Amino acid sequence: MTELATLTQEVLGAFFLGGLLLGAISQRTHFCTMGAISDVVHMGDWTRARQWVCAIGVAMLGFSALSDLGLIDPSKTLYASTRLMWLSTLVGGAMFGYGMVIASGCGNKTLVRIGGGNLKSLVVMVVMGVSAFATLKGITAVLRVSTVDIVFLDMPLGANLNALGVPHLGYILGALLLVFVLRHKDFWTFDNLLAGLGVGALVVAMWWVSGHLGFVPEHPETLDAVYLATNSGRMEALNFVAPVAYTLDWLMFYSDASKVLSVGIAAVAGVLVGSAASALLSKSFRWEGFADPRDLGQHLLGSVLMGVGGVTAMGCTFGQGLSGISTLSLNACVALAAIVLGAVVALRLQAARHERTSCA
Repeated sequence: MTELATLTQEVLGAFFLGGLLLGAISQRTHFCTMGAISDVVHMGDWTRARQWVCAIGVAMLGFSALSDLGLIDPSKTLYASTRLMWLSTLVGGAMFGYGMVIASGCGNKTLVRIGGGNLKSLVVMVVMGVSAFATLKGITAVLRVSTVDIVFLDMPLGANLNALGVPHLGYILGALLLVFVLRHKDFWTFDNLLAGLGVGALVVAMWWVSGHLGFVPEHPETLDAVYLATNSGRMEALNFVAPVAYTLDWLMFYSDASKVLSVGIAAVAGVLVGSAASALLSKSFRWEGFADPRDLGQHLLGSVLMGVGGVTAMGCTFGQGLSGISTLSLNACVALAAIVLGAVVALRLQAARHERTSCA
């Protein structure tokens, strides 16, 4: 049992370090999915979108390599399923995408902004976490389970693009995404490569930590195979909606021995510390609060939509948009498309409102 406890600490420490590096990279390079979509919609600038696509390509290649080398079992990931939850991922993804725009960033960006001194994002994190927990186990969970979750397609071969039967599909798609990005010479800057390659590599590293380092074929007490320190009991990578909820739960019920640290909580803490350290070192740390009640109301609404939508879609821009899609999950594909759609709608509505205000 002592060895198991030590191994658990190593897994948690690795996720904390991964989160710390992610926070530092995101703070330095301004890696942000919402920002990437906003840049494309408002300015036609694809730089940050290419960072994101590059990270997806690296994550796909790395996940495929880990699977082929036998280092992880792809059928044991959080995203492996024989059900295409198309309505849940569509509705939840659209809610999350819309919410992240009016709340000024996705789950990861919210943590990064807190590290930079943004008190608005601290409020967003708390409200998003409470809303997410309610959608995991509370009142909105009942609504979710009785509505969108009952609509799905059974796919006996797996709700995964690999069901198409195309050999080495993960390598093919990952390579195509990298070619799409790297053929643009203006992308070849240190910050862009650090963001794209670095974030993608961190997703791959966390798959290895959770699926290989943290895998115990036979737990000494239950004799079952387990993935250490995961809330789902399955292999996990980076995600920032449900883990924020579990972080709040752990903090509020710390004295309850049944509340233990998980890889998601460790990653959340790592991002906060890494982004704060980067902001302080770069002298970009500054306190920021709400401008007015309208600003507060928008962020509250956005954080509720992110919490409810992120859990309903089974992941956020990281959970589905990087970790999930690296496994070629069809649910992740639908969720990602819905997130982008929801964000674009919100950005267009914001622009129209600003135009009307300016005219008035």
